[in-house]
Amino acid sequence: GLARALATDADLLLMDESFSALDPLIRRDMQDQLLDLQKTLKKTIVFITHDLNEAMRLGDRIAVMRDGRIVQIGSAQDILIRPANDYVASFTKDVDRSRVLTAAAVMETDVRGDEADCDCETATPDTPFSELCAISARVPHSVAVVDGDRRLVGVVPAQRLIGFLGDEDVEPGVCQSPRDKGGKKVISRA
Repeated sequence: GLARALATDADLLLMDESFSALDPLIRRDMQDQLLDLQKTLKKTIVFITHDLNEAMRLGDRIAVMRDGRIVQIGSAQDILIRPANDYVASFTKDVDRSRVLTAAAVMETDVRGDEADCDCETATPDTPFSELCAISARVPHSVAVVDGDRRLVGVVPAQRLIGFLGDEDVEPGVCQSPRDKGGKKVISRA
């Protein structure tokens, strides 16, 4: 299918479920080849798939359809972070966000400016989410996100990372440990 589409030398390629019958290893290899070809040939590719992970891996822009109508168009990050409606939210709930999101998508941009004053490890806006989690585990504070000139453009608190892995609308919890009469926490042992 891919070879036939490329043989026409058309400016626009329409690929309908082109990799759906392939085993996972060959499928990933074909996806990699398609991405490489797209960069080299600079063709516009409309790729139709029912596999949301595949769409998010291949697409710069994704259209989510329901009953033959487009309900949302956007980048993978836009669709995950700002679903247009309950249908899109439900449709994307099982997507591995750590493979799609970057620091730019999850950072807080209301910053003071002194968050990057230490010599700690920083991130850039395009740092993948999974790498951002690793950095967060190594620094004692929010991860500073800096641009190419090392200017602070945002921060990512650890709690925010955790929120994006699950339900980002849930407020951080408060510990309600029982206390003794002196005010000390009571730890129950099983």
